Amino acid sequence: MSNLKIKKRFLLMSVLILTLCIYLVGCSSESVENSDSTSESSNMITFAWPRDIGTMNPHIYNPSQLFAQSMVYEPLVSYSDGGELKPHLAESWKISEDGKEFVFNLRQDVKFSDGTDFNADIVQKNFDAILKNADMHGWLGFISKIDQTEVIDEYTFKLTLKEPYYPTLQELAVVRPVRFLGEAGFPQDGDTSKGVEKPVGTGPWILDEYKVDEYAVFIRNENYWGELPSVEKIKVKIIPDSETRILAFEKGELDLIYGEGVISIDSFKQLEATGSYGTSVSEPVATRQLVMNTNKEQLSDARVRQALHYGFNKQAMVEGVTSGLEEKADFILPTNLPYTSNIEVNTVDYNVEKAKELLDEAGWTLPKGKSIREKDGKLLEIELMYNSAESIQKMMAETLQAEWTGLGVKLNIVGVELTTQVERFKANEFDMNFFSNYGAPYDPHTFVNIVATEGFGFREAISSYPNKEEILNQITKVQQTIDEDERQQLYTTILSSLQEQGAIVPISYIKKIAVYNKDVSKFTFPANRDEHPFTGIEVNE
Repeated sequence: MSNLKIKKRFLLMSVLILTLCIYLVGCSSESVENSDSTSESSNMITFAWPRDIGTMNPHIYNPSQLFAQSMVYEPLVSYSDGGELKPHLAESWKISEDGKEFVFNLRQDVKFSDGTDFNADIVQKNFDAILKNADMHGWLGFISKIDQTEVIDEYTFKLTLKEPYYPTLQELAVVRPVRFLGEAGFPQDGDTSKGVEKPVGTGPWILDEYKVDEYAVFIRNENYWGELPSVEKIKVKIIPDSETRILAFEKGELDLIYGEGVISIDSFKQLEATGSYGTSVSEPVATRQLVMNTNKEQLSDARVRQALHYGFNKQAMVEGVTSGLEEKADFILPTNLPYTSNIEVNTVDYNVEKAKELLDEAGWTLPKGKSIREKDGKLLEIELMYNSAESIQKMMAETLQAEWTGLGVKLNIVGVELTTQVERFKANEFDMNFFSNYGAPYDPHTFVNIVATEGFGFREAISSYPNKEEILNQITKVQQTIDEDERQQLYTTILSSLQEQGAIVPISYIKKIAVYNKDVSKFTFPANRDEHPFTGIEVNE
C-alpha cells in the first residue's frame, strides 16, 4: 500500500472521528412512511439529535449516524465494559495459532427483520460488498490484511488474514462498516456503496417512519433474537440547534438528551441543578490532549515541553472551563481502555518555579526589561491551533495563553475550522494542536497506529524523541503479537515512552452526558462509544 493512500485514509478517519468528538456520526436515504406510527405511545422514548439519521446504510459513513446504524445492524462480536469482547451474531470463534485464521460459529436462531435467515452466506455477501470498496474502509486496519473469506457451512464462516493482526476482533465490533444487511437490502449489483434498497437488519429496532431532517421513528423488532427492549418505540427529532433542544426538553417534547457536545456544559449544569430531571455522566470516553510538534525549534527540547506542562494549573483550568464535568487527565489515554490500566508515569503537578528552572536550563532566558524569553536571538514564541467551533478548546487555549505569559512564553492562539485543523495537523503545519483519542473500541491500537503513520501529526510530534525508532518498531510488533503478556508489556512501554517525553500532554477526560425526565429509568451508557444508548432503558408508565 502506498504512503499516499495511507495518508489519505488516516485523514478520512481523523475527520470522521474528530467530528465525532463533538457530536458523533450517522445514516439513511429512503423515506419510510407509515401513518400508523404517528400515534404517540406511552411506552416511547423521544430524544433529539443534531443531524438527520442518514441513509441507514451499514457500510458507509456520513451522512449515516452511528447511533441509528447500531439500532438496526449488528456485529459478529460486541465490545463490553473493560474492553471485553463478547459473542454477538457469532456465538463463538476460534483463532489459529499463527493468528491469521478466525473461524466464527454463527448463531442459528437469528433472523433479519423481514423474516429471512442470518447465515454464513449473507455474512459472506456483506464482506464481499465491503471488500469491493476496500479503499473506502482502509482506515480500519484489518480490512487491508484480509486474504480471503470463506463459507465453511451454513453457520460457519472463516476469515483469513495475510498476516497476524490482533485488533481484528475489536475492529469487528465497531459500528461500521462490518455489520450485516439482509438480502432484501442489497441493490441488484450488490454494491452497497451506492445505497441500499431498504434498512433490513437483525437488530432490536426497525425503522418504521422517517421524514428527512425532521424525525425518525424506530419500533421494537418483536422477533428479535436477543433480549427484547422494554421500550416499544424510539422517536428521534432532528433539532440542529442546542438551545432549541433544551427548550424542547423543558417543554416536555423530549424525554432524553444524550451525547457529546449536544448541549453546553452550562446548560447541563443548569438542568441538573433544578432537581427535576435525571442526569448521568459517563466514564471517560477519550482524553483531550495537547500535541507539541518537536520538529519546531522552540519545542525540540524535552525540558521546554516539560516546563510548559508544569507551567499551567491543569486542575483549575479543567474545573473552570468544564464546570467540573470533565476531570483532570494524568494519562494520555483513559485507563478504562484495554492495556492501559497498568501504565505508570510520573504525574506533573502545577509548579511555576520548576517550569522557570527548566526553561533556564534549556537556555531560554528572560532578558532584563523584557517579557518574552530568548535564546540565540530567537523569541520563545509558539502557536496553538484549535477548532473554532469547539468552545472548550477555545477557552483552554486562552487559559494557556494567560498562564504561559507568566513564564515568559508568548503563545499565539488561532482558531480554524475542523477540516483545516486536521489538514494542518497531517501536513505538519502546526506548533501545538488539540486532539483527542478515538475511544472504545478503537483504542489503544488505533491511537498508536496513527502515532506511527508517516505524514500524520503525531509522527512529527515525536520526531525528536531519542528512542523514536524503537517506539515505531514496538508499535509494529504490538499489532502482530499473539502472546497476551507480551502485548501488555509492549503497550506499557509504548504509552509510557510517548507520554514521558512530553510531546503529548493529557489535559482532561472527555465524557458523555445524559439528561432525562423522571419517567425514564435504567439509563446506562454503552461501552462502545458509538453505540445507541437504548439497551435496557425503560419508561415508567
